[in-house]
Order: sequence, then structure tokens, then C-alpha cells
Amino acid sequence: MAEANSSSAATPLELGPAAAGLSEELTAKAVHKRYEGLMMVRNKAVKGKGAWYWAHLEPMLVHSSDTGFPKAVKLRCSLCDAVFSASNPSRTASEHLKRGTCPNFNSIVKPISSLPPPQAPHHNHRKRSSSGGGRTESISAGYQVGPLAIVNPSRFAPELSYPPPVVSVAATVASPAGSRGGMYPPQMVLSGGKEDLAALAMLEDSVKKLKSPKASPGQTLSKSQIDSAFDFLSDWVYECCGSVSFSSLDHPKFRAFLNQVGLPQISRKDFAGSRLDAKYEEAKAESEAKIREAMFFQVAADGWVGKKKKNVGHLGEDNLVSLYVNLPNGTSVFRKTVLTTGYVPSKYAEDVLWDTVTEICPNSAHQCVGIVADKFKSKALRNLENQHQWMVNISCQFQAFNGLIKDFVKELPFFKNVSDNCTRLANFINNKSQIRNTFQKYQLQEYGYSGLLRVPLESSDFGPVFSLVEDVLSSARALHLVLMDAAYKVVLLEEERFAREVEDMMRSPHFWNELEAVHSLVKLVRMMGREIETEKPRVGQCLPLWEELRTKVKEWRSRYHIAEGPVEKLVERRFQKNYHPAWAAAFILDPLYLVRDSNGRYLPPFKFLTPDQEKDVDRLITRLVPREEAHIALMELMKWRTEGLEPVYAQAVQLKQRDPVTGKMRLANPQSSRLVWETYLTGFKSLGKVAVRLIFLHATSCGGGFKCNWSFMRWVGAQSHSRAGLDKAQKLTFIAAHSKLERRDCSNEERDAELFSLANGEHDDDDVLNEVFVDTSSL
Repeated sequence: MAEANSSSAATPLELGPAAAGLSEELTAKAVHKRYEGLMMVRNKAVKGKGAWYWAHLEPMLVHSSDTGFPKAVKLRCSLCDAVFSASNPSRTASEHLKRGTCPNFNSIVKPISSLPPPQAPHHNHRKRSSSGGGRTESISAGYQVGPLAIVNPSRFAPELSYPPPVVSVAATVASPAGSRGGMYPPQMVLSGGKEDLAALAMLEDSVKKLKSPKASPGQTLSKSQIDSAFDFLSDWVYECCGSVSFSSLDHPKFRAFLNQVGLPQISRKDFAGSRLDAKYEEAKAESEAKIREAMFFQVAADGWVGKKKKNVGHLGEDNLVSLYVNLPNGTSVFRKTVLTTGYVPSKYAEDVLWDTVTEICPNSAHQCVGIVADKFKSKALRNLENQHQWMVNISCQFQAFNGLIKDFVKELPFFKNVSDNCTRLANFINNKSQIRNTFQKYQLQEYGYSGLLRVPLESSDFGPVFSLVEDVLSSARALHLVLMDAAYKVVLLEEERFAREVEDMMRSPHFWNELEAVHSLVKLVRMMGREIETEKPRVGQCLPLWEELRTKVKEWRSRYHIAEGPVEKLVERRFQKNYHPAWAAAFILDPLYLVRDSNGRYLPPFKFLTPDQEKDVDRLITRLVPREEAHIALMELMKWRTEGLEPVYAQAVQLKQRDPVTGKMRLANPQSSRLVWETYLTGFKSLGKVAVRLIFLHATSCGGGFKCNWSFMRWVGAQSHSRAGLDKAQKLTFIAAHSKLERRDCSNEERDAELFSLANGEHDDDDVLNEVFVDTSSL
């Protein structure tokens, strides 16, 4: 017998690999079946047809690390993540939940039914409801509603001749140990309807607090954790700069969130007072430290409103002008904002710019190499440059390209033709109900959406007209189908002359050629302007930038068969209006633009300059050096022209690599042009001083990238007569702009627009959010 037992015990060890695998598979099936059974029981219990503890215990599979098969079923407590055996869920619930082992079970709100019943006369009612099981309704997050008293509505509304609304609630409550299941009659009626459910939940909450006033919280954070969390929160609020108002910190939902994560309630006064002051002082100290480390800098002013601007900055409208400091190492720091109202005279802008310079360096104004601004080139910037010979003041190239589009609109006849024709077409489509319905039918058929053509209001701004041009081009197929529809033929009989004119225009190739030409030219200039705003080119890049524009305009003119002359004339006029001799000088002195000759030398690109521009280079260099060094600087310029830079250094400066994010080729060493002059070309003592001060200059004033939303501007306008309010606005904008410059992140609104837009016509089922309005409460 012993031998038999020994042989039987040894049998499993003698099984082959196939038999062992089969055994593991059978075990896994059994475990999985047990898991499915527990999940089915739990699902029924959650719906009100089982034990109370399944709301807190979740079955889970434990897999083998060797085979990957499930080897056991466990129960996980959803309150504290503890794991137990699934052999006896009832005992696990009794030991872990009821006996207080789970630290978070006591913080769960208990229903009124779990409280000791009050002393009341006992009535023996044996009659039960015969209604079927009602569906479970969620009353309030975090609450479980106990059995509800059945109320006879007729007792409270005898005059009603119609039956009042009935609210059905299937309530499940925790049953005491040893009692029966927790099912209650599903048909419950409240006199106030569904609105009473929230009030009932609040009642239960109050009872729970009165019974257990010292219930332990589910999560306790240390003081350091709370302080750190509030620091991050305040940073986010300040950096949003008005998109999240201080009053939103008192929002009930936000307070509920803080309570849920274990944070105490916050003080709005603290966020708008001492905490704001501390953040401002910290950001200001960092900014001033960076400026002190730099040997020289450039002031940038963005946001000035010109005299002819009609849509922004008109009479009574507030505007914020942002002032930045561009440093030689390629970074920018925020300085301050200036609140203006309506049109700003040139003299006022001149005073603000010079005051900014003297505030930064009161005893050494020579540290300021120059100023770049989006307005006032012809007066304020020129006056400051004439008064202070060491300064180089230039206009923003982003605004120059925007101004070029305005020139096209004003002076190119085919721009006016396209605008008038598109307006006529849009009015014909939008105003005739038969045509409009037919057009929208074909829009849905061809593109999956429908809408009116956007007719612009009377305005000098070309933006709305360009939107109409885009609408017409994008709806070309639908517009042609309208002409072949029966509804159009009906309108043609009613208004033959006007309809025939519109039809002839739509069937004309000349109309579509002009339309595409206008759209293409504006898009070309806008894309270059957007690239300028994003890339923030230096002064030395201005000449190549405008030459690139001339080349693209020539290609555009050839593609659309536009007569030579008018467009080029406007481009040249805008170029001359914005040109500064520093463009040519920086282009010559920057090693980035050196050209390799037949002998392998890298020489300055003088051959690309006009004779007048060569003279500008000489005059500017002699103006920027002391008078006694002028002849030395010119001699060094001649040496630079003939010798250039050693090939290995020139190649290192011009070395490019692909940006992993955008895929574009970018300079591997952006600061190398200036560093070569400061470290290697030390023999050019006078010329080198001019070179390092010119090369780093920015050609745009939008380098900071900080933009205030309209809700913040509305609040600033309301505080314009309050010194304390303006002080807080200054601090808030300083913190927000400083943070964005630190992160090099400047376009949250644009990212939001990209998030809600369709990409290349894909995701047709997604909802498109055309406009996002941020309307926050006043600070």
C-alpha cells in the first residue's frame, strides 16, 4: 500500500512538458471561471441585487510571471488598494471593512438607514409593494440614499386635477451584520420631485457629521505638500493672466475639488495679495539679474496703436504696450507694460521708450544698442537715433509684411475686383432662400458641412474679405452645382438680370484666376510673416528675407499671368520704407552669410549689396565707433572684405541640423556668429565692437510672444483709475510674461485652435469648435 501511495505521489513529477502545459491551462480556465463568477455577482450587487460590500471589493486576476496564465483570483479594496484572497468575500468584508481595518471606510457617508432607528409606535404592516424593480438613479457623488418615505402627493396638492410627477428610486443600503439583504421598495415618491434628492443627500451628510463628528479624513497632506501644491496652483493662475480669474477660486466645484484631494480652502485675497507680491518680486529679481549679466541689450516695444487703426485702440478703448529686453545670448526678458487709451502721439511713445532705457541703465545708456518697435519708425525711433548716435532703432518686420498686404488692398485694382465680385456672389447666395438652401444642400453633399458665405462689414481691414475669398474657393464645387439645380432656374426666371450676371461671373475663368491669385498672394505674404513671428530673425537676415519675397512674387506673377510692375513696385516701396543701414552692415559682418569663393575662402557677400547699401555700411560703422577710431574701423572692414574668415570657423558657424520637432533645418550653434567675433577675430578691435552689437539685434518686436486676452483687458480697463488695481495688473502681466519667456511658450490660443480644428479634412464625425471665447469674471 505504501508502495502504491509512493508511486501515485510520484506520478505528477513524471509528467512530460505537454501534460504539464495542459495542467496549467486547465488551472487557468478554472481560475478565469471563478473570476467571471465573482464579477457577475459583483455587477448584480452594484445594481442593487446583492451584498453591500461588493461596492468596495473588486475581483482581480493574478497572472503567472513565467507562463502568463492566470493563477489566482484576488479581491482588491477600492478604498485603500489592499489585496485579499477571494475564497470568502463575506469574511473579508467583515474583517477588513466593518472592524475598522480599512483606513478609508469610515470616511464614506453612511445612509440614514444604518443609524439606530428612533423610538416610535410600532405598526405591523405586512402588505408589500408588488411593483417591479425600478432602475437605479445616481443621486449625488459620494452619497448613498437610504429608503425613502412614501409620500402621498394628494395630501399636499388637493387642488391639482392632474397627477403630479413621480420619482422612482431603487435604493440600496448597507445591511447590519446578520440581517437580510438591503433591498427596499423601488417605488419611492418625493413631494418635491427629483430636486429633493440633492436635499436628501445633504440631510444624510449632516446626520453623518452629527453622529461621527471626528471621522478620520481619507487623505492627510503635510504642510510642505500643501504649500508646494498651492505654489504650483498660484503659478498656473498667474501665468494664465486673466483666463483664470481670482474669483473662480471660490467656485463651488473648485472648492469641492480641493476637498477631494485633501487640500484646505484657499484665500482669494492671499492669491491676489501677498502671494502675488512674492511671485512678482521673485520674477523681477531673476529678470534684473539676467540684464545685469549682459554687456549690452536691445529694447523691444510691441502693441503700439497707430493713428489709422480703426478696429483696435479707437476712442476710449484700452491697450497694453509690452516692453521687453533682448539679450546677446538670444534670450529675452520682460520689462513692463504701459496702459494706453486710444491714439498715442509719437512724442509720448518716444518718452516711454527712452524712460525704459534709463530705468534699466541710468548711468550707462550706451548699454542699450537700440530699439525695435512695431510703430513710430519715422518719428520716435528716428528722433532717438539722431539724439543718441550709438543707437540703432529699427521697425518690426512682422508689421512690415502686414503693411504690405494693406498696400496690395489699397492700390491693386484686381484686389478690389475680387472683393466686389465675392461680395455680390455672397449676397446672392445668402439672401435668396431657394439658392441658399440649394447651396447648403450641396455643401453637405460635397464637404459634410453647411454654412453661409461670410460677408464682411464695411472696414479697411482685409481680414474679413480674405475669409470670404477662402469661403468662395473652398465652396467652388458646390457653387457650380447650384447653377445646374432646378431652384436656380426658378430664380433666373424671377430675377433674370442679376442672376445672369452672377452666373456669367461664376462661369468666367478670369474671375477664378483673379480669385486664386489674390488668395495665393495674401497667403504667401502671411506665411512669411508668420514665419518671421515664429523664428524671430536677426537684423542681418532682413536683406535675404526681402529678396526671398521678391523671388516668390515673381514666381506667383508668372503662375497667374499677372502683369509685371504694380506688385513689384509696392514691394519695393515697402522695403524702402522699412530699410535701415544696419540691415546691410549686419548682413556683411555676420559670418553666417559669408560666401565661399573659387579659392575656398569665405568672404563677406558685398556683391549682393547695391552701391548705396555699401555706402550705408561705411557710414554706419563710422557712426558707431569713437571718432578717433573711425579710420581704423574702415581699414579693418577692408581687411574683412578681402580675407574673410577661416573656412573651418565659417563652416562651424553655418552648420545646420534638423529640428526633431518641426523637421526644419536650424543652426546648430545659434550664438556662434557673435562668439567668433568675441573669441577668434580679436584682431578686429574696432570693427569687432560694432559687429557683436549689430549681429544680435532682433528684427521683430514680437519676440516676447505675450498677448493679453480680452477678458483681462476688460479688467485692466475697469482698474485704470485705481492705482492699486493697475499695480496688480502690472505684477500679473510681469509674472505671466516672464514665465512664458522662461518656457519659450508663446501661443496657447493657437494651440487650442489647432486642438479643435480638423486636420486635412479628416475626422468628419468630430465636432469642430470654430471659436473659443474666454469669458471669466473680473478679478
